[in-house]
Amino acid sequence: MHHRTLGRTGIKVSPYALGALMFATQVGNPDPADSIRVIHRALDAGINLVDTSDAYGDSEEVVGRALRGRRDTVVLATKFGRPTGTDPNQRGTSRRWIMTAVEASLRRLGTDHIDLYQVHQLDPDTDIEETLSALTDLIRAGKVRAIGSANTPATDIADMRWVAERRGLERFHTEQLPYSILNRGAENDVLPAAQRYGLGTLVWGPLGQGMLTGRVRRGEPNDLRRARFFRHLTDERRIDVVEQLIPLAGEAGLPLTHLALAFTVAHPGVTSTLLGARTLDQLDDLLKGVGVALTDDILDRIDEIVPPGTDVTRLDQAHVPPAVTTPALRRRTPADRSAA
Repeated sequence: MHHRTLGRTGIKVSPYALGALMFATQVGNPDPADSIRVIHRALDAGINLVDTSDAYGDSEEVVGRALRGRRDTVVLATKFGRPTGTDPNQRGTSRRWIMTAVEASLRRLGTDHIDLYQVHQLDPDTDIEETLSALTDLIRAGKVRAIGSANTPATDIADMRWVAERRGLERFHTEQLPYSILNRGAENDVLPAAQRYGLGTLVWGPLGQGMLTGRVRRGEPNDLRRARFFRHLTDERRIDVVEQLIPLAGEAGLPLTHLALAFTVAHPGVTSTLLGARTLDQLDDLLKGVGVALTDDILDRIDEIVPPGTDVTRLDQAHVPPAVTTPALRRRTPADRSAA
């Protein structure tokens, strides 16, 4: 497996990386020993980037155990910001929480530094200067090598860069975002912004949260466990697209999973695609497609099915900014709503 440069950090990472959500025993693989075998298989295959989060249950602990004796050859990424407890201060991007969260992650991961420390999602209650100042101190202390953001609108990417430059703070080096054949909205703004500002990108959900595995078909039972919780896994419009992609993959001589993964790494703005394998069999199947390069003809056919820059409905897990979720931010007061 060859390597790509992670933004302008100089760090070299594999185009396929390993996402660690499925190694949390409560939501993924219930056997930590089996998860460790999956991680080792990925490393042996040439994957050198592992991404986890402090909000993924015991995932950091499992990853830390797996990396004993192999830490120096792995680019280790984790995230903070999402709630990890009931206390209102056990979340967010304040200096107070960042300094607590990083020490807890270092302890769970069994390491003295994190290669890529990412804001899981922006906190509207915290000034971005406060966040960047704390993260800058972590880099200067040697506890963090590079910093990144996740699920960030393009306007905020530009704003954060402006703040960093104006205040002489470390700027974000990466962005983590959802991207797949079914969700191409990032091609409108986030991916171009990342390219313009030299950000490395890690994309999650390349298999459409399971829809691009071939296990979701029209008129057949849906055996995905997550289908009970997420509406997009049973959405008829997405199923329509899957039914068109399956014969296209067949014409290309590829499993649908390999077509889907190869599509994401073909974009010049994508650095690495996160594989969310839960078992060895799943990982082995995905690794068989690392050498797949899609032709222009196949990419053109995909564009005809899902036009560039469009989402076939929004993912349930997609970040929705407060400007959309909070009525008061998109509605004037009743007395000020008329034009007269």
